[in-house]
Amino acid sequence: MTSPRLSALDASFLAVETPTAHMHVGWVGMFSAAADGRLPSFKELRDHIELRIGRAPRYRQKLASVPLSLNAPEWIDDPAFSVDRHVYWAPGSLEGLVDEVMSIPLRRDRPLWEIWICEDRPHRRFALVGKTHHCMVDGLAAVELASLLLDPTPEPAAYEPQHWRTEREPGGERVLARGLRDLLGQQVDLLQLPLRLASAPGPAARQTAVGAMRAIRALDQLLRPAPTSVLNQPLSSLRRLAWAQCPLEDLRTIRHAYGTTINDVILAAVAGGIRAYLVRRGEEPPALKVMVPVNVRSEDDALGNHISFVFADLPCDDPDPLGRLYQVHASMSRCKRDGEPQGSDLVLKAASRTPVTVQQAVSRLIASPRAFNLVVSNIPGPTVPMYLLGCQLQAVYPMVPLADHHAVSVGMITVHDQACFGVYADRQALPDVKALAQDIDDAITELLAGTYRVTQTSGSLLTRARAAVPEDARVPRAQPFARPVQERAERGMPVHAAPVQPGGQAHAAPVQQGAPLQAEPVQQDGQVHAAPVQQGAPAQMVPTSDQIASRLYDLELQRLANNGKSPG
Repeated sequence: MTSPRLSALDASFLAVETPTAHMHVGWVGMFSAAADGRLPSFKELRDHIELRIGRAPRYRQKLASVPLSLNAPEWIDDPAFSVDRHVYWAPGSLEGLVDEVMSIPLRRDRPLWEIWICEDRPHRRFALVGKTHHCMVDGLAAVELASLLLDPTPEPAAYEPQHWRTEREPGGERVLARGLRDLLGQQVDLLQLPLRLASAPGPAARQTAVGAMRAIRALDQLLRPAPTSVLNQPLSSLRRLAWAQCPLEDLRTIRHAYGTTINDVILAAVAGGIRAYLVRRGEEPPALKVMVPVNVRSEDDALGNHISFVFADLPCDDPDPLGRLYQVHASMSRCKRDGEPQGSDLVLKAASRTPVTVQQAVSRLIASPRAFNLVVSNIPGPTVPMYLLGCQLQAVYPMVPLADHHAVSVGMITVHDQACFGVYADRQALPDVKALAQDIDDAITELLAGTYRVTQTSGSLLTRARAAVPEDARVPRAQPFARPVQERAERGMPVHAAPVQPGGQAHAAPVQQGAPLQAEPVQQDGQVHAAPVQQGAPAQMVPTSDQIASRLYDLELQRLANNGKSPG
């Protein structure tokens, strides 16, 4: 049985909502016709949704505010609940429908969700456009709830109708009394904390110390000011969704080739897309600060928000695609190493022990443009084909809500073997958001182009490059990445050794001990070899693994530009 009261994190999404900053999570699900070419009618879809949504009672409940705002609101049954007030038919353009539906906030006098059905009969497909308030679900919970509507086979599973009996709506006095009771319980629990710590002083002290250090690091990142950007301007109430899609295998190929993660690839692609978008507008791309939600949900957690977050660097100022990827990788690796997701979670839990007014102030601080420039969210979706009344789910495009003065967000959800991107923006601030979605797609293609030869041998490029450099020759660097050769030369930086490509295969160059230092690679028998490095030479002249990786990327792009012929 779940608690009927909003958690501090759930309530924070109510606190930061304004007439121009709607805090609903949205999605567009695209379905093809059934195997026999048939599309379900609106009545069939509505009845199916009503039957399945009955298994999630929260979707029949509304919010009741505590008088004087002494505590967070609680969930109560809606005696006027009817699925007809939440499921709608909408003929016409899907894009126009999405923009219109997402531009209107959810009404708080009823359960906080809607589903709109849009049929495209000429192309034998239909779409569901859904939105649910963020105080009710996070991104992963929204996926899990959407899965209630779907089946892993074309034949729908049999569900028994839920017999639901509405509880009487409580009066204001009763809501106030329960709010005070729960508030008192929180304070008693807080007073018992020293007793629990005293019962196991050693482990408790260690755990407290580790948690405190993580919380301090998380607070340090939160308070680090985000740079000024054209992406952070006053919002209108109007929204627009643009989407892009690529095979999930493309992201896996990039991840494997360069020794990073899929989340790193997504962030690097967003950085590259924003850079191209801003350059085309005549803006100087700055390095941005991105908020990345992190799932901390356990198997026992039900509805509500069970997320933490980290703040990472988004190197839109770097012109090198591989440099952006490795900067993102370094930044996200630091977040994980420092335990920032757990630290942020501790900060949120600590804030939940404070008065409601303090909680709301903390919520507004975290959601302000001083804290971050945009949100990028990676949401795991279904890994197998899913069906709605026999119609296969083809794609889902997520919409991550926009806080005040945040003009764009990016969400990615996986659907079977596809990666679906939703670029959600303020319609007035970024009217050409479709161009940004295309720029992100192009940035993925740009990263993928350099992996053609890299992936021909086992192991990632980064792993092979690191293995090629002796341990005593590796130099720790605060930023483990390298910029293009031309940019290094313009800045007076040394040009490091190039990798070897024997037989058309990409390999990292070995470092020879005791040979004279050369700044440029040497060529023998038509092949490019690394310049030997002299023992005792200045440390900054030794090629690091990531510099080798960057140079290999440069050579690969040259090879592609020469129609597959190796450069040199």
